[in-house]
Amino acid sequence: MQRILFSIIALFSALPCLARDAAPAAVDPYQPIPYVKINHPEWSKNAVIYQINLRQFTAEGTFKAAEQQLPRLKTLNVDILWLMPIHPIGEKNRKGTLGSPYSVIDYREVNPELGTLADLKHFVAAAHAQGFHVILDWVANHTAWDNPLATKHPEWYQHDWKGNFRPTPWFDWTDIINLDYRQPGLRKYMTEAMKYWVTEADIDGYRCDVAGFVPLDFWNNVRRELDAIKPVFMLAEADSRDLHAEAFDMTYAWGWYDAMHQVAKGKANLGALIGYYSGNEGSFPLDCIRMTFVSNHDKNAWDGTQSEQFGEALDAAIVLSVVGDGMPLLHNGQEAGESKRLKFFEKDPIEWQESPVAELYRKLFTLKKSNTALWNGRWGALMIRVPNSSPETVLSFVRQNEHDKIFAVFNFSKEARSVKFGESLFQGMYTEYFSGKRMELSVSSELKIEPWSYRVFVK
Repeated sequence: MQRILFSIIALFSALPCLARDAAPAAVDPYQPIPYVKINHPEWSKNAVIYQINLRQFTAEGTFKAAEQQLPRLKTLNVDILWLMPIHPIGEKNRKGTLGSPYSVIDYREVNPELGTLADLKHFVAAAHAQGFHVILDWVANHTAWDNPLATKHPEWYQHDWKGNFRPTPWFDWTDIINLDYRQPGLRKYMTEAMKYWVTEADIDGYRCDVAGFVPLDFWNNVRRELDAIKPVFMLAEADSRDLHAEAFDMTYAWGWYDAMHQVAKGKANLGALIGYYSGNEGSFPLDCIRMTFVSNHDKNAWDGTQSEQFGEALDAAIVLSVVGDGMPLLHNGQEAGESKRLKFFEKDPIEWQESPVAELYRKLFTLKKSNTALWNGRWGALMIRVPNSSPETVLSFVRQNEHDKIFAVFNFSKEARSVKFGESLFQGMYTEYFSGKRMELSVSSELKIEPWSYRVFVK
């Protein structure tokens, strides 16, 4: 018996050595680690996104009325439908007559002005049946003053130096108060509320308002819990690489918009756009999807319509937003010419009418879906700059992979340009996309590009 006891003691004494011997080999610190650790939904690979302001989208301003527009949206070749916030709106310190949809009074209810939960579920089901995916606008950073959470859980909110509830600092957002994400209870509540709409209404993800104002570790956990239910698509209203690693599929390309606007207004030369593309490629890995746009609800309401912002350069800006790097956004009403700034706190229906902008977007989205070089994230191809004889005003680049290729040329100036190109990347036989003409381009080719115009060649 004693001999058996000694044997057992000896065996246990040896275990630490055995554990050390069996330890896995150290990870090679020189091997690159993929930065983006989430999996984008397969259906997002060549998707484009369409923003719906339900209050202004139809005269009725309801889910039911919006659902009747789905066949028309289908003809535009859009894929992801982003619904602005659907929740009841606070009344305390409300702005305007109807208030801001970003002043949320209840995260688990539907604004009765828009319809019922059953109406929302019917809209989502109808959209799915027609091949769309639906994401909801989510406001995690703040609530309305009269959200019941402020009474039930005042500790979930930020307070100012006087001990009062605090609106988002430095802005005029007086109709909302900031939440405090140092509180675990708040994090669990908000996560469960976001999961609710995925399970209850079968939505496909979220556009998250001022996502950069909410801690990153909260979003990382939210993504894990949502993906455990179904693959989701997450858009952050932010311009940060860190959000892409474990939480968001796409962020706003604010830098692209600002550069394109400066060029269109004659306040900057092409260097502004070159600077954006250089910084984007250098800082954001290929699998980070950036959202490009010439309008959205903020720009339309506070800065101006697409025509006010881009003038004669509008069509070229639209084309670049689609054939350049990024997933393009179409803001509701752009396809009708976006003839006015929509009032944000009042009922102000879009004036629907025929506009050439609709056909331009339709043709561009058709190209994006069919040409794999233009797909999103890791599915698409990098932009490669092609040297030309007018580098301060003419942008030229190639996007290509083993299947497809485009060569795009833009004249961002008020004068016509005759341009020649360097190196050999652009050379070959193409179809000019908008004219349908076949054309061979070589080192001796010279293209005439009209003011604020573009030419897109497809191979």
